[in-house]
Amino acid sequence: MRKPRSTLITVAGMAFAAALGLLGSIVGPSVGEAQAAPTGIRVSNGHVVEANGNEFVMRGINHAYTWYPEQTTAIADIAAKGANTVRVVLSSGDRWTKTSASQVSALIGQCKAAKVICVLEVHDTTGYGEDGAATTLDKAADYWIGVKSALEGQEDYVVVNIGNEPYGNSNAAAWTGATKSAIGKLRNAGLDHALMVDAPNWGQDWSGTMRDNAASVFASDPDRNTIFSIHMYGVYDTAAEVQDYLHHFTDNELPIVVGEFGDQHSDGNPDEDAIMATAQSLGVGYIGWSWSGNGSGVEYLDMANGFDANSLTSWGNRFINGANGIAATSEPATVYGGGGEPGGGGDTGSGTAPNGYPYCAAGSSSDPDGDGWGWENSRSCVVPGSSADSNGGSDEDTAPNGYPYCVNGSSSDPDGDGWGWESSHSCVVAGSSADS
Repeated sequence: MRKPRSTLITVAGMAFAAALGLLGSIVGPSVGEAQAAPTGIRVSNGHVVEANGNEFVMRGINHAYTWYPEQTTAIADIAAKGANTVRVVLSSGDRWTKTSASQVSALIGQCKAAKVICVLEVHDTTGYGEDGAATTLDKAADYWIGVKSALEGQEDYVVVNIGNEPYGNSNAAAWTGATKSAIGKLRNAGLDHALMVDAPNWGQDWSGTMRDNAASVFASDPDRNTIFSIHMYGVYDTAAEVQDYLHHFTDNELPIVVGEFGDQHSDGNPDEDAIMATAQSLGVGYIGWSWSGNGSGVEYLDMANGFDANSLTSWGNRFINGANGIAATSEPATVYGGGGEPGGGGDTGSGTAPNGYPYCAAGSSSDPDGDGWGWENSRSCVVPGSSADSNGGSDEDTAPNGYPYCVNGSSSDPDGDGWGWESSHSCVVAGSSADS
């Protein structure tokens, strides 16, 4: 989101429905296996994983800290709703009051106390090239280097989102070079964290700039540890547009998250149902905008009324408790002792199968019917070396996307999108649109 000279948050992007044709799929080269930094949150084969190799799928909420530093319980309140990630708005001091190193340390402490991963972002870059008050990615990199003391040693808990929506719609082509330069600057300064980079065009990439250059940007990172973030507002008002964009990244083993989205917007009506369902089906992270504090006509983007965790808005209730929402799909980070089950559970400590499910710690003894699927810590697991231990759906009870077929068929899928819910996990209705 972008914020004007007033104290209220406003429109994230502009209406560019006419330009949606530019979002056609242009397949780039697969980057292959990432050579990621050895510690902390990192990228492996296009997926975000923790230091122990367990896949981590972000299910989070944005918090506008830099404008509301007095809201000291927001991170804990967000975590209590089931989020495993909080994206925190900071300022480099180029546009708003600088977030100091001590404040960054305190925020990381709040995230760790609440057992969520901190995605920290500099907001001053929003709309650079179109908004004259915005600053450059280079200046944002300088800020991160300046607060390096607060970040060091926190690689397991922190993702550095270099700059929010770093270009508007003017000269968006410059995004590629500026992003590569900022990544290089941070690596040369010794920051080993997973980095996150937002798309241009006010984050919505209607020009396809990030999509078409993501492979080269990823390859420019010597740690191969950069995550791409798309913001989905009015440009993404159909399921096809959402699916085409996210599939480009997953098909090419490039790590992607939806770093911001809402259920309505002034530049068009985003398809939040498609965003959340597609992210869930692809194992892609998403972070909704935002907990509270929106104004200037976009108050509807608040999830909580007046930062009150006991007063959810319709958007907040849908995002948290609705289909493919965080209450049902958020899995805690194992660095906090989570076992990958929504709502908690013990860590099996045995890693993750290619289809995204954890391996069964007890092996075949967890699989009495011998189909390769076991049940441990209140969730499905995969027996190592079994027919389920693959990406390709070789097991007859497993869809090609790696999820199990619904035993009860369409009766498990009340909204008819092809995705059901059985035995506390997602399943695919055989022959449905999700069965591919």
